[in-house]
Amino acid sequence: MHFNKMSTIGRLGATAAALFAPAIAWAQTAVEPAAAAAAPAMTVDKGDTGWMMVSSILVLLMIVPGLALFYGGLVRTKNMLSVLMQVMMIAAVAMLVWVAYGYSLAFTDGGSMNSFVGGFSKMFLAGVDTTTLSESFTKGAAIPELVFVCFQMTFAAITPALIVGAFAERIKFSAVILFTILWLTFVYFPMAHMVWFWGGPSAYDGPTGLIFGFGAIDFAGGTVVHINAGIAGLVGAIMVGKRTGYGKDMMAPHSMTLTMVGAALLWVGWFGFNAGSNLEANAYAALAMLNTFVATAAAVVAWALVETLTRGKASMLGAASGAVAGLVVVTPAAGFVGPMGAIIMGLIVSPVCYFFVSTVKNKFGYDDTADVFGVHGIGGIIGAILTGVFVNPALGGAGIVDYSTADFAASYAGTATQVWAQFKGVIVTVLWSGIGSAILYKIVDVIVGLRVPVEAEREGLDLASHGEAAYHS
Repeated sequence: MHFNKMSTIGRLGATAAALFAPAIAWAQTAVEPAAAAAAPAMTVDKGDTGWMMVSSILVLLMIVPGLALFYGGLVRTKNMLSVLMQVMMIAAVAMLVWVAYGYSLAFTDGGSMNSFVGGFSKMFLAGVDTTTLSESFTKGAAIPELVFVCFQMTFAAITPALIVGAFAERIKFSAVILFTILWLTFVYFPMAHMVWFWGGPSAYDGPTGLIFGFGAIDFAGGTVVHINAGIAGLVGAIMVGKRTGYGKDMMAPHSMTLTMVGAALLWVGWFGFNAGSNLEANAYAALAMLNTFVATAAAVVAWALVETLTRGKASMLGAASGAVAGLVVVTPAAGFVGPMGAIIMGLIVSPVCYFFVSTVKNKFGYDDTADVFGVHGIGGIIGAILTGVFVNPALGGAGIVDYSTADFAASYAGTATQVWAQFKGVIVTVLWSGIGSAILYKIVDVIVGLRVPVEAEREGLDLASHGEAAYHS
């Protein structure tokens, strides 16, 4: 892809400091790019449209039941139902917020604030109907805009759901819902805009989001989803505090069977996540599909090997964790790197994530229940950086399409240039999510309180928060 020249990271500080100033988005009047008369004729292919509809459904599969079962199996029996409820409700709330104003904030021109957030020209999906189109990555090729709205909606739904694994078993249900709405509004929607907003192949030189303008590439959400959620999870785990009895009581996963089922559903759904992000059913989607197979397989094997070498036995929990780590690391790289590069990324990510969940977490003493930071945060950072390395055609990568050339030739700016662009994107994501999330947790704590009483925590959130149980003897 063709990207604008570097913007300075210094711009982030002032913007993050004003994160909650109404002027950041609420007063924006979107300036739509080109007049409709100047736009090229678009062609809609039924195959592309069908594939994107299926991909959207696959990402929903990742959330419910995939993520819900994966996290649910990792908590104690008395909290199983609460995790299922949290994940399902987050998804439902996110979908409603997305169509109300999230899509507009993420994917419209934000005028003077466009580097950071969009405007409100498509609030409540104004102007989006069965006749409007969204251009894919091929000039003149498009899918119905309603399909694009659905696809991106599932990303907005799963990202805050990922966060709850970090403070599961002690968070108030009301706090989860309020935090979700605020976090989507002030953290996720701006991040999606910064990374993915551009004019498309037909207006490649138009205004872009900040991180897109760096030249950073993120095929399916390494920054927007995984680093974003991982950092928010770490901040949440620290601010909510450790579970009562953490480090003293037995807190082993209550059902590795369900965790394995959840991990398997995540892997299946992730093909919609990664291959669907190509927006077309073509060879690049096939590349993303293959990479999603092999990077995950390599990470599963690598985690099992590390466990065998360090503790003498390979565990099912480790294999499931390795699968998710592999899926995370290949997400930003899926349509950019070659299969061998994807395998190397999978082999690298598991030992690093294992170190963070087994050593770093214990060293610093934070209680990240489902290792959201250790797997999603760290795996996302590794994936984002290594994408800049393995996209290189000399290493089997697909290169970066330069839309300024007549034939959209693949190019590569060089390892140092691309990795620096990736690194800047990571830094912005860490700062935006970390600072923004900390402020939002504090606001939620003041309004409704973050944590359940100790008595409710001991009883279990299934009964204390929802008045029902996941299991009956």
